[in-house]
Amino acid sequence: VQLQASGGGLVQAGGSLRLSCATSGSIFSYDALGWYRQAPGKEREMVAVMSSGGSTNYADSVKGRFAISRDNAKNTVYLQMNSLKPEDTAVYYCSVRLWTSKGWNRYANDYWGQGTQVTVSS
Repeated sequence: VQLQASGGGLVQAGGSLRLSCATSGSIFSYDALGWYRQAPGKEREMVAVMSSGGSTNYADSVKGRFAISRDNAKNTVYLQMNSLKPEDTAVYYCSVRLWTSKGWNRYANDYWGQGTQVTVSS
């Protein structure tokens, strides 16, 4: 599984950015898609996730401002970020999850792309 994230950059507070994550293989093969971020000195946190069925979940801090979506034909996941705030500054990572089974046990396999830097100036 290979993931290629892009779209980060420097933007003023209140601005917008759209992150893209191109996935290898068919996007339908993944059980979940997501965006995470890590700010300096902080742990990586979930920003937005989407299940294979299309349901979404967002961090409280980005609800109403960010939107995760996918383009099945392009095997690409997007994160539209609006009304950006300085506290959104972080390295953003895309991730996909595949569940595998062995006997009675199920295992979550998470794959990560390289991060893309988002910097929001005040």
